[in-house]
Amino acid sequence: MKLILKIVVVLLVIGFIGIQFVRPGHTNPPVNPADTMESSTAVPPEVASILGRSCADCHSSDTHFPWYSQVAPVSWWLNNHINEGRRELNISQWNTYNDKKKGRKLGEICEQVQQGEMPLPSYLWIHRDAALSEADVKTLCDWTASERSKYPE
Repeated sequence: MKLILKIVVVLLVIGFIGIQFVRPGHTNPPVNPADTMESSTAVPPEVASILGRSCADCHSSDTHFPWYSQVAPVSWWLNNHINEGRRELNISQWNTYNDKKKGRKLGEICEQVQQGEMPLPSYLWIHRDAALSEADVKTLCDWTASERSKYPE
């Protein structure tokens, strides 16, 4: 029994070491300043602070990759979350969206923070400072409602 356990442990260690060679690309695409949300949308400092603290790592091209993002399989999971977040909303590419999509995305921002869907609970495990207070949610929703009124339905 001890021999089988040793073999299993050795195989697991070899497997763990082996998967470290399968690395996703951790890159931030170049940012065109003219495409960012800040270039065309009034983003008050308190909103910019909330977006930077709680949203930008997954929803912009300015992701900060922590040390654990280099360790598989966590690196694969994080890379998937970041790519999915950027596909859903990328504030670094805001001006590439048409006005209808901008209005819809602003509504979704408020809806998702009100429902506690964003930031992701798994993100908050490590990034406790990204948690949104009730005041943060109200600030975001008031801002998105104000900005959304500028776009057609």
